[in-house]
Amino acid sequence: MLELKTSQEIEAMRTTGAFIAELLDDLQQRALVGVNLLDLEHRARHLIEERGAVSCYWDYAPSFGRGPFRNVICLSVNDAVLHGLPHDYDLRDGDLLSMDIAVSVDGWVADSARSLIVGTPRADDQRLIEATERALAAGIDAARPGGRLGDISAAIGAVAADYGYPVNTEFGGHGLGRTMHEDPHVSNQGRAGRGLVLRPGLTLALEPWFARGTDKIVYDPDGWTIRSADGSRTAHSEHTIAITDGDPLVLTRRAA
Repeated sequence: MLELKTSQEIEAMRTTGAFIAELLDDLQQRALVGVNLLDLEHRARHLIEERGAVSCYWDYAPSFGRGPFRNVICLSVNDAVLHGLPHDYDLRDGDLLSMDIAVSVDGWVADSARSLIVGTPRADDQRLIEATERALAAGIDAARPGGRLGDISAAIGAVAADYGYPVNTEFGGHGLGRTMHEDPHVSNQGRAGRGLVLRPGLTLALEPWFARGTDKIVYDPDGWTIRSADGSRTAHSEHTIAITDGDPLVLTRRAA
């Protein structure tokens, strides 16, 4: 069932989204060589508690994970791309770190992810991150009233194809609002003109993620962390957006 949001509810989600953007900015500045992933996890917990927000991840137990998840942020390094379980690991020069977080403020959820390079950048890693960011921008631009859900998926997939990256369709974007996961599922590959008609009030988390060399995934023994099956590096970008009568609204940008 789809739940279309009112303009007031979308503004409430924008408040949550602005907080998430600030939190990710804070963690990005702290993600330096030698910093432990658990330090970033604890910083995120502090900021969430200080804001009076609620983590959507804590105690989350979906069918695909070995739940419950007992952290507030996903931190995925190098060939890990989704649901990375924070653990005792000191970041190294050149690591590619993806951070993904969803929280609720006053009952309204937003969800965002970004990837970054720790220390010395590598050109192929920068290109991979750029691909996810451009795919995200293309998906957002396709989120127009009267269009179709497939328009978003096709736009994301087209960018991946331009960069030469394969696309996994097991995990993708999703609706959200009062809860972290609502209908519909938003694949990172699809056909334009197909699927659900996009209507004002629909709120979606778009999240292109690519591995450099494969569309196949494997799970760590922790039951959560998802890696590229061939060990190639990965990147992930995500924003929460709202469909409007005009241009889409990006709700997880930092407030001006």
